[in-house]
Amino acid sequence: MKEEDKIKAGILFSPASPDLKAIKLRTHKLNLDYNRTYEDETEKRAEIIHAILGEMGAGTFFQGPITFHYGIHTRVGRNCFFNFNLTVQDDAEVTIGDNCNFGPNVTIVTPVHPMLPDERREMLCADGVKRALCYAKPVHIGNDCWFGANVVVCPGVTIGNGCVIGAGSVVVKSIHANSFAAGNPCRVIRELTEADSMIYKPEILGDNRVI
Repeated sequence: MKEEDKIKAGILFSPASPDLKAIKLRTHKLNLDYNRTYEDETEKRAEIIHAILGEMGAGTFFQGPITFHYGIHTRVGRNCFFNFNLTVQDDAEVTIGDNCNFGPNVTIVTPVHPMLPDERREMLCADGVKRALCYAKPVHIGNDCWFGANVVVCPGVTIGNGCVIGAGSVVVKSIHANSFAAGNPCRVIRELTEADSMIYKPEILGDNRVI
């Protein structure tokens, strides 16, 4: 079984395998290329980010700097905004839906290392060679989510549609749709309802109107 197949199967794999290292090296170079561009170099940025990601919908914008590990394992929907310093360690699959907004310094991680130091250092593979191994769990984020600054999403988490994740949260468990969740570890504070509408905050709404 190829190392890429092991990742998808959720079993231990060698991140140092030549095939995986080649993917990561390519993506790391493209990260640097993107981060050297100016914000208004839209065509150049579009070309680079499409080369990094497995899939990206129209209208999505990455402020930069960005850091993707594999890139090709990440799929992003339409009309998303990602603020400064997005990090996605996408050893396993990462999916992000449409119309999401991420504050600065959001981090998504999928790899998991053995807890015991001896096992973390090396394990014996089927071919008789000792290697450092890890495994990875996918992360799935729904549509219309807003993440505050410095949110960390841990391996295996699913966040439902319409969620708001408070700044500084460390999300270690899945969050059901239409929730406001925050904290370390992140927990659901309450359900988001019509009562959260800006209609009920006229002092902030000003002369604007809810559509």
